[in-house]
Amino acid sequence: MIRNVHERLVPAPVAQVGPLLDRLGGPDDVLWPVPAWTPPMVLDGPVALGAAGGHGPIRYRVTAHEPGRRVEFTVDPGLGLHGTHTFTAESAGSDATLLRHVIDGRTSGAMLVGWPLVVRWLHDAVLEDLLDNAERAVGAEPARQARWSPWVRLLHRLEADRAVATSVPDTPLLATALPRVDWADAYAVPARPGAPTDPQVWANAVFGDPPPWVLGLLDLRQLLVGFVGIDRAGATPFATVARSGDEVLLGSDERHLDFRVSVRREPTRVVVTTVVCVNNARGRVYSALVRLVHPAIVRAMLAAAAYRLSRPGRAVADASTS
Repeated sequence: MIRNVHERLVPAPVAQVGPLLDRLGGPDDVLWPVPAWTPPMVLDGPVALGAAGGHGPIRYRVTAHEPGRRVEFTVDPGLGLHGTHTFTAESAGSDATLLRHVIDGRTSGAMLVGWPLVVRWLHDAVLEDLLDNAERAVGAEPARQARWSPWVRLLHRLEADRAVATSVPDTPLLATALPRVDWADAYAVPARPGAPTDPQVWANAVFGDPPPWVLGLLDLRQLLVGFVGIDRAGATPFATVARSGDEVLLGSDERHLDFRVSVRREPTRVVVTTVVCVNNARGRVYSALVRLVHPAIVRAMLAAAAYRLSRPGRAVADASTS
């Protein structure tokens, strides 16, 4: 048998907190923690008896509803979960509400193992992030933001989005970026629901905090290039040189080559495009070496940025420093 309980004392009256439950699964849902947990909870209509939906493979329908106070969902047993999960909002005084979520049920089949090993851990993390969102929705930042366990971080990382090669886009900023393009490539990663829409936030995330092994390669580059007559990179090799509503252009002009990097936020993905203009023989040799490792580096940096911006609270933090 399963009885799993999560609750939080939210510093706002129940008249303010309770209606948040009636927005679950809808376009104005502020509780479900996106982009960290996608696909999000989606219902086929407003919260009401019979409304059906779910999140990912877990499906359920509303079997009890007291507007602004209680929503009960009965789980489709197809995955081996049998029972209900219920949200309630109870007054805890004139300026506080006890927001609670309870699972009552049992498991069968593969879920006998899946629940204790994987599903329960992910469920617990989702609910604590959701309760953080409930506090934010009433204007109160959580006193102690929920933290994922190492096991949840590992499981989440295993399902992280990967960057893939894509065709080089034709955008106004790229069209005039360089007088000549000797080579170019582009890589894209999905933009999850709720992910930042500002391309500068993505650019900061991609180039401001690369994976450690990429930092190591960049440090090695700084050490070696001076010996072959190539300028070492300055403090801001990825400075923003132009921007539009959905795209920022970064880059630098050096004696050996000029480069530009476009970071474009499209409706469902983010595309990072590199264009290079080689200026001399040293640039041709350097460019040939860079192209050997460039795809792996860009993929890693873009995927790392997408993962970091999917973590609870990180998109807001990155936006505040853009």
